[in-house]
Amino acid sequence: MNKKKTRVKIGRWFVPYAFILPAIALIVVGFGQAFAYVIYYSLQNYNANKPWANGFIGLENFVDLFTKDKVFYPALGISLKWVVLQVIFQLLIGMTLALVLNQKFRGRGIARAVVFSPWAISGILVGVMWGLMFNQHVGVVNDLFKKLGIIETSIGWLGNPKTVFGSVVLAELWRGIPFFAIMILAGLQSIPHELYEAAAIDGAGTIKQFFRVTLPFLKDTIILATLLRSVWEFNNVDVILQMTNGGPSRMTTTLPMYVVNQAIDASNFGYGSAVALIGFIILFVFAVIYLKVSRFGKED
Repeated sequence: MNKKKTRVKIGRWFVPYAFILPAIALIVVGFGQAFAYVIYYSLQNYNANKPWANGFIGLENFVDLFTKDKVFYPALGISLKWVVLQVIFQLLIGMTLALVLNQKFRGRGIARAVVFSPWAISGILVGVMWGLMFNQHVGVVNDLFKKLGIIETSIGWLGNPKTVFGSVVLAELWRGIPFFAIMILAGLQSIPHELYEAAAIDGAGTIKQFFRVTLPFLKDTIILATLLRSVWEFNNVDVILQMTNGGPSRMTTTLPMYVVNQAIDASNFGYGSAVALIGFIILFVFAVIYLKVSRFGKED
């Protein structure tokens, strides 16, 4: 009898994992194969434009990357600035929108659809749309600013080193804000309403309720959302590629864009793989430290 119960318990435990096992195996095999190729090519001098020089060179790509490459460190700095600006502003604006959309008002469904809609648009299409809006000759941004009296002559937003980074940041902000709004709105709807009633009885106003009830309950949601968005924004290529291709003067050349420039444009797959591997290590270390410091999944 005990053996039968044990088998039933094992069966109930195993069945859910058996259903997702094929998907997990597919992901592991696919990722493992791709990761192995990246490591292999990072140790090679593999340039399609110079096949006669191809061969194993060990860690030479990494040595050149850290000691001779004049683009790597600026690209890394731009990537960090890009991620920090995107995550902070997407979080703040997304949380504000989520708090508004969590309230009951007429037309809330339409408002939610409008706020969430940018998330359904591909990065390439976002790049095309905002590229046209920032166009110096036919862009709506210049036209609007002229009518408001802010500027007198048209500005080449994507061709000016002083304005290009902010322009691309704005375009990606528009696309990324809905992610935080969706995640935080889902977290808000899971908070028991009785807690707010109890806090109100104790004399807590709206601000105190936000910091003592809302934020503690949203802690894990915010940590997970910021981690995912940090990784995605660090690897962001589509919007930047479409709008500026890393220019002008490499002002929007992030680390992933540098990988694209090396591996795709220059066909230097070995060096591009080395840059990509360094990017992966940076993200992995960041994720481990961030989850440890933020105490994700643990109660304070």
